[in-house]
Amino acid sequence: MVNRQGLLMEITKSDSYEIILSVVIPVYNEEETIGEIIDRVLNAPFNKEIIIVDDGSIDNTRQILSKINSSNIKVIFHKRNSGKGSAVQTGFDAATGDIIVIQDADLEYNPAEYPILLNPILSGKADVVYGSRFGGHGEHRVLYFWHYVGNRFLTLLSNMFTDLNLTDMETCYKAFTRKALHGIRIKENRFGFEPEITAKLARKKLRIYEVPISYYGRTYEEGKKINWKDGMGALWCILKYNLFSRS
Repeated sequence: MVNRQGLLMEITKSDSYEIILSVVIPVYNEEETIGEIIDRVLNAPFNKEIIIVDDGSIDNTRQILSKINSSNIKVIFHKRNSGKGSAVQTGFDAATGDIIVIQDADLEYNPAEYPILLNPILSGKADVVYGSRFGGHGEHRVLYFWHYVGNRFLTLLSNMFTDLNLTDMETCYKAFTRKALHGIRIKENRFGFEPEITAKLARKKLRIYEVPISYYGRTYEEGKKINWKDGMGALWCILKYNLFSRS
């Protein structure tokens, strides 16, 4: 069994990792959580730049972000809502770090676990790491059964085409070396970018690892945005980027 606290301490106490971590945070209407997630990312290990992409928020998120004045936080505003995939690609374009991580703004994922997520890359074993919510370790809020079933089905279908054995293709937590992302551009504006980027990474024959992470899911009343239509879109994207589109 993974000793999570021991692994966190072992990695973070080392001074040998002089890497720059680019944390890409796509944001849409997250006025309740954006301040706290920024604080959590700032307090997470590693030297880092934070790239926040506001995807046309219509609540107070933009006003909150416009007040940020920090040399290691870059805020980019989309003029209109284009979707999470579009915001992630904007963040990738602006990233200058050695390793790039996607971080949601809704507090479902814990930045304190960056050492666990990055360990396979830092130890020279991986080019890409997925943080699995179903890896068997860490806290996990119990919520929607049919979301779980849908996620496992989409992951299974994606694996059938990519010949990977991921347990959580749809996870937010994905870490990439800069070289791994070279030549990859996200075309899907919404949540379909998850199977899209997975297909494109698999095609490059990269060293892909998966690590268990904690997950603090939220309800629709708390602001969860993904729905069954996104699941159907992801299904199409699995077929599209594995069978019909090579770019």
